This record gives sequence, structure tokens and C-alpha cells, in this order.
Amino acid sequence: MFVDYPTEDELRQNFVDALAAVRGGDGVSSDNGLDVRTVHALWEIADAYPNIPDNLIVAAGAAFAGQLDGTNAAARQAAIDRAFEQNE
Repeated sequence: MFVDYPTEDELRQNFVDALAAVRGGDGVSSDNGLDVRTVHALWEIADAYPNIPDNLIVAAGAAFAGQLDGTNAAARQAAIDRAFEQNE
């Protein structure tokens, strides 16, 4: 469990490490500070191993960029808001 949120530099290193792990056939650690969208993209790479298409690497990088710039969190919040609106 995190005592504090990871810094951007720590997140970047965690992503680099996780990407290297899945490209090598390993799984994704659950204690890396990466968001669900990024972890999902990394698992897609792990599932494709050893024949990993380039588009999965690009998608993982885009997902991670979305974590850093807040796009992923905004999309998640919008989905939560829509779900609540539908149940009203």
C-alpha cells in the first residue's frame, strides 16, 4: 500500500519497468501506481507475448500519457457521472 502518491518521475520509472516486464513475458505488478487504463494496456501486451504488435506498445504509451495529463481520470469520472445520472 502506498503511504504517499508516487511522483511523476516515479510513475515514469514504474511505467518503463512495467513495459519492460510485459515485453519480456512477465505480468504487471499491482503496486506500481499506474491507473487502470494504463495497467489494462500493459496486460494486453503481456497477453500478446511473444508476438507483440507495435500498436499495443503505442496504445500503452498513450494510456500512460493520459494518466499523466489527467485524461484517464476525467474519462473515468465522466463515466461515473453518467452512471449516476442513469440511475436517478
